[in-house]
Amino acid sequence: MRKITHLVVHCTATPEGRAQTVADIRKWHKAKGWSDIGYHWVVLLDGTIAPGRPEAIPGAHVAGHNATTIGVVYVGGIDKVMFTPKDTRNAAQKKSLLLLLARLKVKYPGAQILGHRDFPKVAKACPSFDARKEYAGM
Repeated sequence: MRKITHLVVHCTATPEGRAQTVADIRKWHKAKGWSDIGYHWVVLLDGTIAPGRPEAIPGAHVAGHNATTIGVVYVGGIDKVMFTPKDTRNAAQKKSLLLLLARLKVKYPGAQILGHRDFPKVAKACPSFDARKEYAGM
């Protein structure tokens, strides 16, 4: 079993309200030459928590940190004009993210919850909100 040190929250960097599926994300990632979807869990617009790649297999979501992380992504993260990062999570997504992260913390109690942007050398706004602050009490 992998030693998990961080649960990493991402956004798909897609416009607010635009539905995307696990299959869509898998297709984007495979087009980059990756073996599968890079994330372990996907939170869809309706709050559905969908599996991505198996947790036993390192993800492809934080360069240099994939061996010890679990990647969680919510659909959205960009305003409708696609110019500005924006916290586009709706109530269902917020509830599901909280539930998913709570379940993962039970499974990986020592893991810290961070946003993608909280890692060194990441020049991205992802997940378009301060995950470290929002989930600090977990």
